[in-house]
Amino acid sequence: MPVTTDIVATYRGPGRVMRRLLDMGPREDRALAFVMAFCIIGFIAQMPSLARRAHLEGAELNMLMGGALLGSVFILPLFFYLLAWLSHLAARMFGGGGTSYGARLALFWALLASAPLVLLNGLVAGFIGPGIAQTLVGLLWVAIFVWFWLSGMRQSQRAAG
Repeated sequence: MPVTTDIVATYRGPGRVMRRLLDMGPREDRALAFVMAFCIIGFIAQMPSLARRAHLEGAELNMLMGGALLGSVFILPLFFYLLAWLSHLAARMFGGGGTSYGARLALFWALLASAPLVLLNGLVAGFIGPGIAQTLVGLLWVAIFVWFWLSGMRQSQRAAG
């Protein structure tokens, strides 16, 4: 299925989509593509906020975008790999039987599937600015992301266990 169709399907049943992704077999290139796509989308989502900040503070937009690019596309994927490994270790401590790949796929897919809300959060941050609206959209994103991640981890732990 196309990634966009899987993203929409994840909002209806994250466990079913994760099961289908796991059944495709372990492919690290797919997991890497998911996390890199999310990181690029996350960088794009920051642009309205960075433009607002540059305008209001008189800062150099290119410098702000360079820092955001470095953090989002080059450093953040390494953090997500570490987080996935730690979640795999935690799942093993609680009796999970899944693989490290399953933990990576669960985290990376949860990030990518929740990316539309990251884009919405970026638009709210850029056009409305800090406030209750941005806080609510951010909380919605976190809740959806955690739901997707925990559903994916549950499926990945059943996969091998």
